[in-house]
This record gives sequence, structure tokens and C-alpha cells, in this order.
Amino acid sequence: MTEATTLTDAGWLSREEMDSARERLPILYVDAVPVRVDDHGAVTKIGLLLRAGEDGQIKRALVSGRVLYHERVRAALLRHLEKDLGPLALPRVPASPQPFTIAEYFPTPGVTPFHDPRQHAVSLAYVVPVEGDCEPQQDALELTWFTPDEARDPGVLAELANGQSHLLVQALAHLGV
Repeated sequence: MTEATTLTDAGWLSREEMDSARERLPILYVDAVPVRVDDHGAVTKIGLLLRAGEDGQIKRALVSGRVLYHERVRAALLRHLEKDLGPLALPRVPASPQPFTIAEYFPTPGVTPFHDPRQHAVSLAYVVPVEGDCEPQQDALELTWFTPDEARDPGVLAELANGQSHLLVQALAHLGV
């Protein structure tokens, strides 16, 4: 899960309102695994971001973020893909996207493989082909493209925070790569 600006006029709650909401209800997120595909639709590369966490550690991450009030899931996916990969990434999100899984993040470690110390969050996870030029934006320091075999390497998986390695493994299984 990544932190985003909490501008009230843009549909976000104030920081105090968001903290209060996080204490009381699950928050809806989207996670996206950006991929490159060949001419036949086979996945050739998987994109992982490099981010500095709130604890100062540098970790790999998926594209991730909250869904705004009154925002369609597709719009949230597109917004977060553009926010993290840049406006020229050209993601191919279908009109009615279907998640490959749902992840439940808990503030208590061990309830599920997913952990977010700030909140209870439910995330719809998607694999999204991107066709354009990707340049990391905002709090993303770098974007690295891995082959499916490189992405499932234990060393790479260990670099993902808060259980996102489980999402990546599920995405690879879903894709059959």
C-alpha cells in the first residue's frame, strides 16, 4: 500500500479524517502488476517499482493505491498506473476489469500473508499490460522489468514488502508463466 496526497477537494479525506477512517473501516485499494506482452499476448516482462518506505527502507513494490469515493475501479487503476509509471505508460485496462485475486491487508501481522501496519485494507489485484514508455513518478524511485523467471527468484520476492510477494506469485500462476 502506498500513501497518497489527501486533498479534500480532490475526493480525499483530510489526514485526520483518513486516520479516523482507517481505525474504523476497511479501505478499498487496487494493486496492479504491470506486464509487457509479445505479439501473441504472452507475458515477457513484469514491472516492479522501487520505493522508499516510511521506515526508510528501499523495497520493491507493485503499483498500488486507494480507490476514491465515487470512483470506478477502472479509473482508480488508470490513475495509479499513470501516477507510478508516468502518463506515457499506455496501460490496457479493459472496460470491465476482473481481479485475479483479492488481498486482505491487516494491521496485525500473521492474519493473512498481507500486512499494512496503518489499516485494514482490501485490495483488488490486477495484471495490466502496458505498451508505452514507463518512467517512475512521484514516490517511485525506479521501475525494473523482470522476466517471469527472474520475478519468481527468491531474492527478488524477498525485496517486496507487506506480502506483495504473494500477490506476484499468484499473478505468475494466474498467467501460467
